[in-house]
Amino acid sequence: QVQLVESGGGSVQAGGSLRLSCVRSGDTGSSYSMAWFRQAPGEGREGVATIDSDGNTRYVDSVKGRLTISRDNAESTLYLQMNSLKPEDTAMYYCAAGPPRSWKYLTELWYNNWGQGTQVTVSS
Repeated sequence: QVQLVESGGGSVQAGGSLRLSCVRSGDTGSSYSMAWFRQAPGEGREGVATIDSDGNTRYVDSVKGRLTISRDNAESTLYLQMNSLKPEDTAMYYCAAGPPRSWKYLTELWYNNWGQGTQVTVSS
């Protein structure tokens, strides 16, 4: 059983930066694909970025060039560096883990382990 714990959320002004972290415990094997999803109030969960064990990544168009996903397999930690934040980035951000080929899909159905989320609020 994989446990995921996110941290690093907070409140920033537009143009600011945050770095989210997600520590994985339980099964710490590095073959998992990992991802960040977000959910704004009243909306569905949206895939933001994915990464496989080799560092291949995929991003939703709205965050390309501003958000960067990375992972430290030795530390079983996933990161999301968030720069040039916009008010529309405001959401609860969730870390997720899935089988190796999940990274190709920004769809929550491909991920079977989830963290509790960390809130990101961007004010204008």
